[in-house]
Amino acid sequence: MFAKSIKKLTISALAASPPPTSVRLPLTLAHVRSLGDYASTVNAIGLLIALLLLQSTPTTAQARKKRVPPGGRVAVVVDERLAALRSAPNLRSKLIERLSRGHLVSIRGGKPTSDGLTFYRVAISRKTYGWLQSDAVVVPWRRGDDRRLLTLIENSDEFDRIVRARTFLDAFPRSPLVPKVLAMYASEADDVAEKLSQAAQRRFNRNELPTDGAPEFSYYLNYSGLDRYNREGITFQFDRATKKFSYDGAAWREILKRYPNSPEAVEARKHLEALSSRQKP
Repeated sequence: MFAKSIKKLTISALAASPPPTSVRLPLTLAHVRSLGDYASTVNAIGLLIALLLLQSTPTTAQARKKRVPPGGRVAVVVDERLAALRSAPNLRSKLIERLSRGHLVSIRGGKPTSDGLTFYRVAISRKTYGWLQSDAVVVPWRRGDDRRLLTLIENSDEFDRIVRARTFLDAFPRSPLVPKVLAMYASEADDVAEKLSQAAQRRFNRNELPTDGAPEFSYYLNYSGLDRYNREGITFQFDRATKKFSYDGAAWREILKRYPNSPEAVEARKHLEALSSRQKP
């Protein structure tokens, strides 16, 4: 009777569970039977349910993927300070959710308010809707949004500047302001390399690294402080002699390739020449 009950529960649970993700567990009746006399009915059912939950839980990588909301025109959050999703187009209405920078929303409509603001009716998923202040997002089809985001980039520092510049390059690839934003993106990467070098040197004091372990340079290039920059498309080189990072210059090279006659190309050549001289033995 116990085996029949478990089999029925297994079939029912599997039928109700969502499609499996990349994490797959071979769940069969044999696994439950293998518990033998060591498990009670309650423990066996508990284990079965736990395995089913693991089978249907998304992986971390899947959870990190940016999902494009269905329908409407897609916009991206660039100013998280204003990104409060509300139940009505009013700054005092109920807060549904605070959206983070880079969050994608689908615009379904808009409404101006008496105090001079405009709210967008947006969806962030198939089931979640709300009202969002228009200044929190940029959209490629809204005239002047590229210049508005440029102003926001100019008033940002360090990592915030890099993230917003990356958003600009993704959202406005044909804007005439792209060379300027590329230069700001690259220049900030150059500046932050020195700060990362100092932080990594403090972290990897010579006395802390095992003499018979992994090569010293591999600790530096695996330094966790580089992670968030790597996610924004920035790669750093490492000088083993000086123990310093330097930006690899990808954005400077893109300026020379796509905009060789722009004012920013002059600056790009200088930076790449300096980078080349540092790489010479």
